[in-house]
Amino acid sequence: MTKERRKLITSALRAAMLWPHTWTGVALGGLLMLIFFMGSLAVFASEIDRWMMPATRIGAVETGPVSLDRAAVPLVEAIAAGRAVRDWYVQLPNERRPVMAFRVRTDSGNAAGMATADGRLLAPVGTLGAGSFFYPLHYSLLLKAGFVGYWIVCFVSVAMLAGLISGVIIHARIFKDFFTFRSWGQIRRSLLDLHNLAGVLILPFHLMITFTGIVIILPIVLPAGVHALYDGDVQRFYDDALGNYSRPRSGISAPLAPLDPMVAEARRLWGGGEPAVVFVYNAGDAASVVRINRDTGDRISLDIQPVFFDGTSGALLNYRRPGPMVATHHVLSGLHFAAFEHWPLRWLYFLSGLAGCVLIGTGMLYWMEKRRVAHGRKPGIGWGSVAALACGSTTGLLIATLSMLAANRLLPAGVPSRELAEVGVFFLAWIGSAIQAAVRTRSDPPWSAHCAAVALLAGSCAVLNWITTGEHPLRAVALADWPVLGVDVALALTALAAWHVSRRLACRQTPDLSTLMKVTDHG
Repeated sequence: MTKERRKLITSALRAAMLWPHTWTGVALGGLLMLIFFMGSLAVFASEIDRWMMPATRIGAVETGPVSLDRAAVPLVEAIAAGRAVRDWYVQLPNERRPVMAFRVRTDSGNAAGMATADGRLLAPVGTLGAGSFFYPLHYSLLLKAGFVGYWIVCFVSVAMLAGLISGVIIHARIFKDFFTFRSWGQIRRSLLDLHNLAGVLILPFHLMITFTGIVIILPIVLPAGVHALYDGDVQRFYDDALGNYSRPRSGISAPLAPLDPMVAEARRLWGGGEPAVVFVYNAGDAASVVRINRDTGDRISLDIQPVFFDGTSGALLNYRRPGPMVATHHVLSGLHFAAFEHWPLRWLYFLSGLAGCVLIGTGMLYWMEKRRVAHGRKPGIGWGSVAALACGSTTGLLIATLSMLAANRLLPAGVPSRELAEVGVFFLAWIGSAIQAAVRTRSDPPWSAHCAAVALLAGSCAVLNWITTGEHPLRAVALADWPVLGVDVALALTALAAWHVSRRLACRQTPDLSTLMKVTDHG
């Protein structure tokens, strides 16, 4: 093959890749921004939860292992409030979350509560927090009926993977782009350089996080193999693959055996590993089962190594290590979830996730500016739609998130369904900012106004935390409450950055005196 023919084929391949790369970003950029941004927040979900739940700011766990029999079991009946308990579980305290978190299923519904390691029940937190709102929004879009949200996220993730691969093919000078960023001159050039820089610099992370996300969701959205091999019995598949164990209730009442000896046996089987979650199925029944999951903070793999005991006798029922395929899946899942206790890597995940947001946002903005130049002052309905989508899914998403944090500090504790009120504030702020962006894009997207709103809300959230809890930065340092201090510092930095961008955008949109004089002279 001649050199000229090779160049021609390469040029044709890049031209063919340009269309899917462009329109994947334009059509799905809003969803990708939501998934990446909420995934970035989920990296520090425990820390954000601590900020949103002041009752849980009780200091680090220093009292050693928790006695489930003395501290946890008595609280289950208190949380159930006299209702018959069917199943329950408790998340044990750790360095990032120094409280026990309970979920109790009763005959008439579910109940939840939190308690200290010594068994003191805390007041209701009145919020879903990051762990129960931002995190599910990341992987299911809160559309769990029929796994619709999982399907959408999986489809968008595949499109993201295709966009990354096509982007590598399009950019022939990928290594030169690594060292190129022209922040001066035309805005299109700056956006393209920032888009290329964010894509090239964090490319391995983007490929890894997108691929592992697809691998995690794949068994849910493509269960054909499970149905073929297990005749549609999904429960039997998970029992075989993950080492689970289950059995129906017997209908015979029986007391629960002591849990502490079961935890000690699980530690022995794990070779010194620590428990993270304890489940009790068929509570109060002769066929009750106790499941103890291992904490994965000391490893990359998300292998929780569940150990199952008979709830009435304490005898070991099931414990086996996963096969090579399941173990590989656990490692890929661990790479995506970043549940390991490694703070430099956790920060790297967070910043890389934000870089993904920059990659997506600059791609949409570059498309908008390119169309604006090509079509003049009336770029068309398509341009306006993408501009409204870009504004609503970037600054609008920030406004919604910060509005929820502000509502968390402003809503009184006694408000009925307080957690749902916070969620309502989130969606109302998001919808409102998107509508305002759609109306304003007839002239120009309201970037400056949105950035000013982000700055005002971020600063207000930090101040409201100091006012409502009394925990100002100096006190947080004195108490070594680094999670709360970290969230406050992040809010303050967000406020400063957003205010700076807002002022710069306002200056760009306001013509100076010399420009007005030139226009007058030409008139």
